[in-house]
Amino acid sequence: MSKKPVQKKEPETTGHEWDGIQEFNNPLPRWWVWVFYLTIIWALWYSIAYPAWPMIKGATSGYLGFSTRANVAEDIQKFVDMNATLETEMAAADLATLEPGSGLHNYAIQSGAATFTTWCSQCHGSGAAGAVGYPNLLDNDWLWGGDVETIATTIRHGIRSEDDDDTRYSEMPAFGDDYLEAEEITNVVAYVMSLSGGEADAAMADAGAVVFADNCTACHMEDGTGDREQGAPNLTDALWLYGDSKEEITAIVSEGPFGVMPAWSAKLSTSQINAVAAYVHQLGGGE
Repeated sequence: MSKKPVQKKEPETTGHEWDGIQEFNNPLPRWWVWVFYLTIIWALWYSIAYPAWPMIKGATSGYLGFSTRANVAEDIQKFVDMNATLETEMAAADLATLEPGSGLHNYAIQSGAATFTTWCSQCHGSGAAGAVGYPNLLDNDWLWGGDVETIATTIRHGIRSEDDDDTRYSEMPAFGDDYLEAEEITNVVAYVMSLSGGEADAAMADAGAVVFADNCTACHMEDGTGDREQGAPNLTDALWLYGDSKEEITAIVSEGPFGVMPAWSAKLSTSQINAVAAYVHQLGGGE
């Protein structure tokens, strides 16, 4: 018995045709269409309920009042409340008698490290080793003193900061501006280099010693060891803030460096200043 041939039905088309090519009319599955409609409805609801549409100032806040900033602020406040007692103790702490290993000292180191990373590492480096023009906080060479209380004072009031009347202030003249002749500068540079054991022409260094005695001892002292009350560096060691080559020292004498450190009392709390002072002091260079 032979099977009845199945008559093939011509597929339905959309009626569109181009160059003999027709477009079949194959609609999407109904469930897919409804899911697509639901995503549109969900997107519209989301843009109304949550911050979404940019405005001239800010964005629409959404009727739910959701804010990621508020969530972060809430989390921060939670930890602020948890550390409130330690913060109060840190603000009133006697840094000179802060006992290493104590709970308050440990808190100071952790808090100070975070403060240092946020506000100080841009100049002093993430490891506090400094750079040209920015002091190394790991060694024992301190322009204004390196005990923990003195460090706190320097952080609080800054160096040559225009925003603090109690800032530490000193200024080295630019001796190249009609103070000294070029030959005198060359000679005094030779003498300064000889103070720290650098190579220098003996005759020039001898002539430079006279120039140094007449113009530099008021700040750097007769023996070149410097005066911390004025922030005048010790010229007899091998630590140089702006470089130790002949060219660099000549530029320092001729132009006079004028580095500025901000006074942090306006941005940091007393607790933060004390904590970062304790942190810097324990890095190894504090006295």
